[in-house]
Amino acid sequence: MALIGVVAGTAVGVLPGIGPAMTVALLLPLTYGLEPAQAFILFAGIFYGGMFGGSTTSILLNTPGESSSVVTAIEGNKMARAGRAAQALATAAIGSFVAGTLATLALVLVAPVVVGFAVSLGAPDYLAIMLLAFAAVAAVLGESRVRGCASLLAGLVIGMVGIDRVTGQQRLTLGIPQLADGIDVVIVAVGIFAVGEALWVAAHLRRAPARVIPAGRPWLGREDWKRSWKPWLRGTALGFPLGALPAGGAELPTFLSYVTEKRLTRHPEEFGHGAIEGVAGPEAANNASAAGTLVTMLAIGLPTTAVSAVMLAAFESYGIQPGPLLFEREPVLVWTLIASLFAGNLLLLLLNLPLAPVWARLLRIPRHYLYAGILFFASMGAYAVNAQPLDLLILLALGALGFGMRRFGFPVLPLIVGVVLGPRAEVQARRSLQLSGGEPSGLLGGPVSYVVYAVIVLIVVWPLAARLRRRPG
Repeated sequence: MALIGVVAGTAVGVLPGIGPAMTVALLLPLTYGLEPAQAFILFAGIFYGGMFGGSTTSILLNTPGESSSVVTAIEGNKMARAGRAAQALATAAIGSFVAGTLATLALVLVAPVVVGFAVSLGAPDYLAIMLLAFAAVAAVLGESRVRGCASLLAGLVIGMVGIDRVTGQQRLTLGIPQLADGIDVVIVAVGIFAVGEALWVAAHLRRAPARVIPAGRPWLGREDWKRSWKPWLRGTALGFPLGALPAGGAELPTFLSYVTEKRLTRHPEEFGHGAIEGVAGPEAANNASAAGTLVTMLAIGLPTTAVSAVMLAAFESYGIQPGPLLFEREPVLVWTLIASLFAGNLLLLLLNLPLAPVWARLLRIPRHYLYAGILFFASMGAYAVNAQPLDLLILLALGALGFGMRRFGFPVLPLIVGVVLGPRAEVQARRSLQLSGGEPSGLLGGPVSYVVYAVIVLIVVWPLAARLRRRPG
């Protein structure tokens, strides 16, 4: 069942614009009529297969299916264009296996402890962690901090569209009822990356013929191994605990992993041009956070990602309620599911490592056919989210925005961070102020928030202090 799930998940996940959440939702009917244990083993395989398929399209086509694959596209696609697509896919596959295995071990060993820590965090702590993500991506990415902040601000504005979660008032909807639910993150990611990339390629193909990009050597060299193993471990260490936070998900650890690797690398000149650490770390964080989300879903009954929400619906369709008592009431089902994660991870590695050169050959398809296919699947994926034609117009508008950002050198990642985390940060900030009766001191929580705010101050102040110190006199 795990093999069927991994193959089906990878096959559908590789389609541009269709991420793990949509893959799981599309393949959910496959589980009907099966025993619960069989269904969830199949489901776990689809989940991991869809995640790997999403990273494949991010690396090869610069088309992430969902926001957690966005960071992989930054360095992965640059590696692919430099003729190192197979190495990028290989480090993603091995990193996913290492992180998935270690995180599943952590799920077995420390699930109760992680859940206890996650539940102990308050709204001010979550707010501090999200502000750290904002400060990190705006300060570190792009050619200038001003452009990084401008991109983040644009994302925060897009994230505000829809109904205010506290007051119920409509914001920035322009009186259009379909915008009341906001603009889905999948549409934003696919529009900015897939459509923006297609427009950018089309604009340049008129001036210069497209060259065939070589697939590169199919295996990682010694230097690639040397530069990848530490990011795999650091990505796992970030992904699992942050994925287990009730306000977590995969986006935060992948963003922080990328920023961490950019700070720690011995090859800073390669970042933005295809650094292997920028693929290895975020991919490991992405897969480790998947195991973390299962901790929260199984032990608390709280879905923190779109995928875990679909899995929760599947649990309920079998009359099983995830929560603190699940490990006592359904021990065989839970431990069978966790054991299948090890099997699914291994199968994914054995299946996709030999296929890395095959996937890399997608880049040999003539550019006009390839991007026509990307636009078709991107449009289909965006339309499938809400099944309304307005989403296609929004997709085109966001594609034009993505093209403009590439043209004028604005980093796209801060925009995605603003869209994903902006509404969550707003909810946590307002919750903190409500609990303190409107006192600003309510934004400062316990020791966790103090540590995080100290890190934010370092990120913001350190470059300024270094610049002042370098000035003569």
